[in-house]
Amino acid sequence: MPPRAHASVFVPYPAATVAQASAGPLTDLRLAVKDVFDVAGYPTGAGTRTLTATAPPRTRSASAVVQLLQAGARFVGKTHTDELAFSLDGCHAHFGAPLNPAAPDRLTGGSSSGSAAAVAAGLADVALGSDTAGSVRLPASHCGLYGFRPSHALVALDGMLPLAPSFDTCGWFARDAVTLARVAAVLLPPPRCRPRPRLLWPVDLWRELRPGTRSLRAAARAVVSLLGTPREVQVCPDTPEEMARHFLALVGHEAWQLHGAFVTRHGDEIEPEVMRSLQWARQIDERQVLAALAHRRHCQARWSELLADDRVLIAPTLPEPAPHRDAEVATLRSHRGRAVRLLCVAPMVRAPQLTLPLATASGAPIGLSLIGAPGNDHLLLQTALTLAEALDAEGKP
Repeated sequence: MPPRAHASVFVPYPAATVAQASAGPLTDLRLAVKDVFDVAGYPTGAGTRTLTATAPPRTRSASAVVQLLQAGARFVGKTHTDELAFSLDGCHAHFGAPLNPAAPDRLTGGSSSGSAAAVAAGLADVALGSDTAGSVRLPASHCGLYGFRPSHALVALDGMLPLAPSFDTCGWFARDAVTLARVAAVLLPPPRCRPRPRLLWPVDLWRELRPGTRSLRAAARAVVSLLGTPREVQVCPDTPEEMARHFLALVGHEAWQLHGAFVTRHGDEIEPEVMRSLQWARQIDERQVLAALAHRRHCQARWSELLADDRVLIAPTLPEPAPHRDAEVATLRSHRGRAVRLLCVAPMVRAPQLTLPLATASGAPIGLSLIGAPGNDHLLLQTALTLAEALDAEGKP
């Protein structure tokens, strides 16, 4: 397959004035916004040819955008996304694939492809992305960025095009932990407390690592040396593959309920791989949904004990680095399948996850993650600040 056409980071909408506060904690930051969030004066195209070309400009911005603008952040553009945010590839049959500045021969990943590329290229200091099945965490890992998925329902989602509401979150990217935490101070409720984390080592998730990723284990050992020896646990009730199967059934079912009518009308315009996923989602039946809901309840009950108080999982964000830009479709499908086995864990239990750019594999970035109990978002952010300060002083692993 020939290399995918290079897409620009920003959707080429006509420029509109987006007001920001003249003073505030984020006045030095440039803000990019994934094109699933409303920005007043701009359409919301959600990566679709139809909406990008025909949707009228919005009259109001999404709440998360408003909060950042009121804190002084300066809007610099809306960024490309995989269609309807229903892919992890970061390439689009119609709009191309943004360049990954950290590994130009590899994909950024998606669906928040443009947001990750904008921050990695230094075109923005912070970028919003939606994260349902990994659309912030995966491209952050691929592009060597900090990426944060907050606890479910902690950041308001009005003005964001939904994909699967029981899993959707508003996350963000930054090149450093300080910026990530500054944005959190605006978007998240105040912290309850900031204890020192007690680490857990999820052996079943670490088994998902692919060959050639020894540097990620080295990065984890450096973290352990700073935070303390972890206790080994198994987080999945059965296997990561089984959890991923139930997770995808729920995401697919919700996505079809929301977007089935649009897909039926505009199916001939939808990107082929996204259309394939949507057609699969259409076939999910009530029996699969009920089984998946039962599995999710089991996971949540298990994790309420496992991640109580100040416990934090240290885990690989992904099993491998990004696919090459010229990867065959079959390779991308396999990559997605392996990725979801790790990415499904936090959304299944409504937990926050923070990926840190601490390692490379085969010359490309790969992230290390911290996952905490729902509501313990600030514990992860404070831990990332502690690690960044210590590792910058000692040299990154």
